[in-house]
Amino acid sequence: MSASVQVLEHDKQRVNTLEHHWMPFTGNRDFKSAPRLVVRSEGVYCWNHTGGRLIDGSSGLFCCPAGHGRKEIADAVHAQMTTNDYTAPFQLGHPGSFALASKVAKLLPEPINSVFFTNSGSESIDTALKIAMAYHRACGQSQRIRFVSRERAYHGVNMGGVSLSGMVKNRETFPVTMPNVVMMRHTWLEENRFQRGQPTSGADLADDLQRFCETYGGGTIAAVFVEPVAGSTGTLVPPVGYLQRLREICDRHGILLVFDEVICGFGRMGTPFAADAFGVTPDIVTMAKALTNGAIPMGAVAVTDTIYEAITDAAPENAIEFFHGYTYSGHPAACAAGLAAQEIYEQEGLFERAAAMSDYFLDAVWSLRDHPLVFDIRGYGMMAGVEVLDDGAPGRRGGQLQKDMFWNGLHVKFTGDTAILAPAFIAEKAHIDEMIDVFRKTLDQHARAA
Repeated sequence: MSASVQVLEHDKQRVNTLEHHWMPFTGNRDFKSAPRLVVRSEGVYCWNHTGGRLIDGSSGLFCCPAGHGRKEIADAVHAQMTTNDYTAPFQLGHPGSFALASKVAKLLPEPINSVFFTNSGSESIDTALKIAMAYHRACGQSQRIRFVSRERAYHGVNMGGVSLSGMVKNRETFPVTMPNVVMMRHTWLEENRFQRGQPTSGADLADDLQRFCETYGGGTIAAVFVEPVAGSTGTLVPPVGYLQRLREICDRHGILLVFDEVICGFGRMGTPFAADAFGVTPDIVTMAKALTNGAIPMGAVAVTDTIYEAITDAAPENAIEFFHGYTYSGHPAACAAGLAAQEIYEQEGLFERAAAMSDYFLDAVWSLRDHPLVFDIRGYGMMAGVEVLDDGAPGRRGGQLQKDMFWNGLHVKFTGDTAILAPAFIAEKAHIDEMIDVFRKTLDQHARAA
């Protein structure tokens, strides 16, 4: 097997071998037979290795709401790396991590004020699992060994997240997962097809949690993990009253409610976090992606004062309270990127801009409703899922659409047969129109070929 691609760089042609990189979540043989490489990105656009331009309809992987190539972030990282490139995070600190934690805490609803840094959303989920266990142990409730997740959930790829995953392809190859995890039903219902915003039916699906409490005992459940809007499975918006019901059941039984806001956080719902958009305050929030505008890998877990104080107060004086962390937790360069990104969001009013652009964006996406290949559309804020009819083999049409859209001038993330549109908040109306035009053009090509 041999695969290479000609890449134009600085006006000199060279051959770049593709053989040695085992790519994540990618059909490697298929990709290397016809590669799709991005060699430059700026604003809402990227350029491929043949010189073609494509508009970024998914903010990278929901990471870059301020757009690509932000010089402010690059300059901040460069300055940090030439001043202090690394500080061991165990028993040492540097000013940047404390500054970024304060910035993030100010965006979160009270009383969520303590921030633990990780390097990804997957690490954030595993950290949240450990925090939940440590909290209940500190409270003398070590019998709380169960965790609740949902069908169609995605909570990263570490083993804790895989255990919580309700997307079968993310777990069927890895059968050795955590015990004592139970799944609530997902919230997609046939009667809610094409409903914009929060569906009106389905709040009662939250009662699955109450059934688990009655079956296993509420006092055995440690935490419930939910994405406020289930993102990677294709934008499942919570029914009206659903999250409120989960909160009520958790309060009744002393269960921690964890919001996985790796995708929803930092303005995607038109508010700093989805907790604000839906008026429900969790006990723990996980985040990543837009924390640094995607410039450097970083994640975080934020917890309430009650959780932080219970864990830290339970340990003897001068002892380590929480035996967990990563070599790169709160890395100086990542913190510099995070601080610069948060400054951009604030100075440019990007969360407010996302809220203001949401109606136009959703109107544009819903204009695809009349297309014969479109099965459903779901959306909230600046995120929407467009599910297309499969062609007899689930995921095959979606995979081909993603490739064809790339060559037609649009990057969009597909999961199976659902495209997930999530534009950068700097996008203008003309950019939204361009995304939808290319989307429809590609659908038309497939409809003619069907």
